[in-house]
Amino acid sequence: MLRSLVLVAAVGLSAAALPPVANAETVYVRAGHLIDPEQGKVLDDRLIRIDDGRVSSVTPWAPPPGNARVVDWSALWVLPGLIDCHVHLADVGQSANVLEPLLHSVGEIAYIGARNARATLNAGFTTVHDVGSFRGYANIDLRNAINRGDVPGPRISAVGGYITIPGGGGEVTGMAPDVAVPDDMRVGVVADAADTTRKVNALFQHGADSIKLIATGAVLAEGTEPGQQELSEDEMRAAVEVAAARGSWVTAHAHGAAGIKAALRAGVRGIEHASLIDDEGIAMARAKGAFLDMDIYNGDYIAEIGKRDGWTPAILRKNDETTEAQRQGFTKAVKAGVRLPFGTDAGVFPHGLNARQFKYMVRFGMTPMQAVQSATTVAAQMLGWGKDVGALSPGHWGDMVAVASDPLADVSALENVAHVMKGGEVVR
Repeated sequence: MLRSLVLVAAVGLSAAALPPVANAETVYVRAGHLIDPEQGKVLDDRLIRIDDGRVSSVTPWAPPPGNARVVDWSALWVLPGLIDCHVHLADVGQSANVLEPLLHSVGEIAYIGARNARATLNAGFTTVHDVGSFRGYANIDLRNAINRGDVPGPRISAVGGYITIPGGGGEVTGMAPDVAVPDDMRVGVVADAADTTRKVNALFQHGADSIKLIATGAVLAEGTEPGQQELSEDEMRAAVEVAAARGSWVTAHAHGAAGIKAALRAGVRGIEHASLIDDEGIAMARAKGAFLDMDIYNGDYIAEIGKRDGWTPAILRKNDETTEAQRQGFTKAVKAGVRLPFGTDAGVFPHGLNARQFKYMVRFGMTPMQAVQSATTVAAQMLGWGKDVGALSPGHWGDMVAVASDPLADVSALENVAHVMKGGEVVR
């Protein structure tokens, strides 16, 4: 009973609203070249003052008081901590064995999640949207452990488990029909709109920040097809209504054009993947102010490693059918002015390699500054955390990264982060 009360009390508390592990002292950072995504410009030789973990001022460089703690990044390019809006930290990585999630205990997943969180933070991603764990509450527990200071990691907006149909894109599939899947791997399996309402409420009661729907089949789920709609529009609308009543929001995994448009009509804030989106879907997303979170690096990793390691023919086929189409849709969405946050599906590829996607975003239509904004200001808007993360103006958390060369000249510089700060504390 006490655990239930604690979980209910936690609903509505975001990771950004909770205090980071940081000293209360004042810290100064000398930034040789400060990339400001809010203004879309570079400010040379700046002094960033951080009090109690948050930025209090950004001014031209002048020596601070003699006894001040100064982090000297005067030779580096500095920008806000990066944000990945599509990760799976508290889970095993993708492999040739589609039943791999069944081979690991809850405790083991906790340790794996802690390792993945540390790798993500060290790569410069100080905030993430964890959009699902097969162990339904594992990402929520990981978020809480990071917020308590038990383990290092990024700020996490966690969804808990997936809302999916039986045997759908959010289920572990591919086993013999008489193999039982643990109950905590099926917390979001729904039968109809009324069941969706119950299951979404239960996820919020267990501490979810937002909700992730599996609107269509998945590339990586055996027996499902990316172009096929799975959840009905009524089921998705039920989830959106529950979330709205709780002051929260919903995203939808949707590859197929019909599923994307049904999810947008139902009122989701964002679409994950959007691989087979059509022109009508792009126009709908633009008109509704929705976000398209498109993981355009991922297909190359799956093609290379999947073929090398013997991933199933069905997965490789579906990946081939969606990768180039997704990139064409991304280019169209950039031209149309749709909001495109940075999201990678990390967990399919190893955590910590998230920044590999930046050069793909530039290759397929963004400027380097737009790519940086996608992983800072735009991603923060999607999470609803724009006042806390994604920028370094006063009031934001002192989350930042430093790199040795100009990412606006070569955005791949972000793949080699020299230093990371979270809440005013240097963590790398």
